[in-house]
Amino acid sequence: MDPVNSLICVAALAWTTQIVLGWLQINRFNRALALLSECGRVRIGRSAGRFKPRVVLALAIGDEGRITGNFVIKGLTVFANPYSEERLTGAMLDDIRPEVIFPANKSLQEALALAISNKR
Repeated sequence: MDPVNSLICVAALAWTTQIVLGWLQINRFNRALALLSECGRVRIGRSAGRFKPRVVLALAIGDEGRITGNFVIKGLTVFANPYSEERLTGAMLDDIRPEVIFPANKSLQEALALAISNKR
């Protein structure tokens, strides 16, 4: 096999691997979102940024305005898994201040602020 064909095969294999791993990450997100939607109304916020790790934060809010569940996904790669942020669970939505809960993480602050404000 000549070098050009080898390069094409490696590129096609990398592209296929990226598609499969992206599909797996979307499935993990969808499962976490389906479980969260059973806990109440869902609000989602995400941080902006092209070359820094993005953060997606989802909140489930009960009828009285209390956060009944949440998950966070952050990272640069498709290997990022959703995890629950315990500091948010049980808090009242109106009492949350992103800069107090996440003082050292601007991306989490931005995602939480968007989830609270529920801007589209």
